[in-house]
Amino acid sequence: MTKPPGFTVISFLGTHLDRSFGRDRWDHWRPNVAMCQHEDLLVRRLVLLTDRQFTKLYDTVVADLAHVSPETQVDRFDIGLKDPWDFEEVFDKLFRCARQLDLDPEREDVLVHMTTGTHVAQICLFLLTETRHFPARLLQTGPPPPNQKVPGTWQIIDLDLSRFDRLAQRFAQERADGQSLLKSGIGTRNRAFNELITQVERVAPLSKAPMLLMGPTGAGKSQLAARIYELKKQRHQLQGPFVEVNCATIRGDGAHSALFGHKRGAFTGALQDRPGLLRSADGGLLFLDEIGELGLDEQAMLLRALEEKRFLPLGSDKELQSDFQLIAGTNRDLGAAVARGAFREDLLARINLWTFRLPGLRDRIEDLEPNVDYELERWSSAFGRRVHFSAEARRAYLAFATSAPAAWRGNFRDLNGSITRLCTLAHAGRITEADVEGEITRLQADWLRDGGAMPEGAAADGDDDELLLALLGDERLAAIDRFDRVQLAAVVRCCRRTRSLSAAGRELFAVTRQKRAVANDADRLRKYLARFGLTHAAIVAN
Repeated sequence: MTKPPGFTVISFLGTHLDRSFGRDRWDHWRPNVAMCQHEDLLVRRLVLLTDRQFTKLYDTVVADLAHVSPETQVDRFDIGLKDPWDFEEVFDKLFRCARQLDLDPEREDVLVHMTTGTHVAQICLFLLTETRHFPARLLQTGPPPPNQKVPGTWQIIDLDLSRFDRLAQRFAQERADGQSLLKSGIGTRNRAFNELITQVERVAPLSKAPMLLMGPTGAGKSQLAARIYELKKQRHQLQGPFVEVNCATIRGDGAHSALFGHKRGAFTGALQDRPGLLRSADGGLLFLDEIGELGLDEQAMLLRALEEKRFLPLGSDKELQSDFQLIAGTNRDLGAAVARGAFREDLLARINLWTFRLPGLRDRIEDLEPNVDYELERWSSAFGRRVHFSAEARRAYLAFATSAPAAWRGNFRDLNGSITRLCTLAHAGRITEADVEGEITRLQADWLRDGGAMPEGAAADGDDDELLLALLGDERLAAIDRFDRVQLAAVVRCCRRTRSLSAAGRELFAVTRQKRAVANDADRLRKYLARFGLTHAAIVAN
């Protein structure tokens, strides 16, 4: 269908910019009249959004439009606004207008004029055009330069941002920069972790709600919380400080005083007032690591502080206020703690809106090498001395670090300690094979002393349960014996660090496959996983 020439324009009658009744009105720039005076902008139909109280102004503008552009058809649409600054009302009325006008972009080129109307109206018009409720492009007009008798300027703005490569690249770069910040600039390779960071980068700038970071000790919860704070502050969403406390280090009155403050004389040794960490975090971000260690009384006060932004210092009868965002960290199953009566169900519900499970180092073994480089760079920057591995030493260290016997019980804390020792002992800034051999012996001794090296990177029982809970759910996990849980958790970890079912099967059945004439590792693994209703693809995707 061929469209007729010219545009259909939707425009508010300007109660200030279009208002002029005397003979000198032609000396003033009036947006809706001037719009139809442009020789290169043919307005075939003009829909003026107005109210009954402005009938005189409407009639004057229509008469002047007939004089300057007799070919323009002017239609009146009474919008009926009680308060043109009420966002909800304006949006609702314009939404209905879009429906009633029944615009057809196949039959007409539609423009939405953004120059007249209140700022609220302009915002609503933009949103409804951007979402295609008005199937149109935007029209922006402007007055002429001083002392010039011309109709001014006009510009059509197309909201198809995919056409603007530089804008698209800018948004993509902002997202990439945010994700790099959250990962401390480390080029991580683990797909599950990278997807988690992508989610955090999307959620953090948009939400002020509490966040819950779960994962084993040393998985990087504190570092991620600090990076989330940096990201939000970089985007001007937080003004206050980053306040961090490990709840496992505070107990009883000490916990109450540390978090909520106290008045002088509230208890023996309280020699002066103390504001407390919640007050210190006002306008900023409070990170409560190991939140499961808090007592029930402190949990109740924290819940009230989250919901009402108010709390009562110890020994005070006057409440304080603090508006902070909370990030909580834990290596425990808080759901199980609720069942035991050790954690409040209402507090868990409040902090469980955005939950992110950080995998341990053994579950991200492909990220070990870039983290080794990161730890080397961090140590060198801190101590002003460049340290590097010899080629042979690097190969030996990475071969051990990524092997099954390397337990990495403390996750990235273990790795940080290991690289710190190697850098400190490196002669002339060079880590040798002998240095690596000594460090491997030390790590093995540490892990053995802590309870024995763990096969296939298996974690503690609680970590096994957290890993399987995400895949199976409460009921299915409860039906599995402890013996089978340990084995299944080791298999799941192997599947997550391998690229295919066959690769996982080769690793899991490396011994018995040598005794078989025909290798069927993938089929054996597929049948084993099927016993629990799992597949390799589902494990990798979770």
